[in-house]
Amino acid sequence: MLSLDDLVVCVATELEGSLLRPHVRVLVTGIGAVNAAVALTRFLEREGARSVINCGIAGAYPSAFENGLSTGTVVCAQSECYGDLGANSPDGFLDLQALGFPLIAGTQPIHNQFMLGLFPAPRRARFVTVNTCTGTDEDARRMETRAGVGCIGEVESMEGAAIAHVAHLYEIPAGEIRGISNRAGNRDRSSWRVKEAAWAAQQALLDWFKAI
Repeated sequence: MLSLDDLVVCVATELEGSLLRPHVRVLVTGIGAVNAAVALTRFLEREGARSVINCGIAGAYPSAFENGLSTGTVVCAQSECYGDLGANSPDGFLDLQALGFPLIAGTQPIHNQFMLGLFPAPRRARFVTVNTCTGTDEDARRMETRAGVGCIGEVESMEGAAIAHVAHLYEIPAGEIRGISNRAGNRDRSSWRVKEAAWAAQQALLDWFKAI
């Protein structure tokens, strides 16, 4: 059974975890996959945890909006993948499976994609982690339809796959919950709802805490 005493919630910024602090351990990792992986690894070595949840904001690709996602919607990851880990080619993007290089070797090798095991919100989607956030409609359409295992996504962030990656290596269950702050595509900051999305994700997580 999941215990809040054994859980750590990873957030990229203080805004994304401020409502959670009275209730659970919160780790502010900083922005990006490297910061997230290093911060969580250090935390697990120093303090330990039996489960981890990544909480924050995210953009959603155009098809996700067309299928009912909207600004302020809270969604959790059914899977996470490194969306830009691979190689470009004349035939398009090649993920690690297409290249023949597993990210984690073994009897069941992992390439770009990790499956999540904790689901703090009823709505689930395929998440993509990138180093460069989508800034044009063309890029958004390209990212959401990339061929390759684990490289077709609905929700975009910058840390989730790294958190899932570290959790997999430490053999602890992981989850990810995010509020949609904007449509991924042509950058229009006037339409973003960062604070509202951050609060919505945290409130949904707090409601989930009450149920466990």
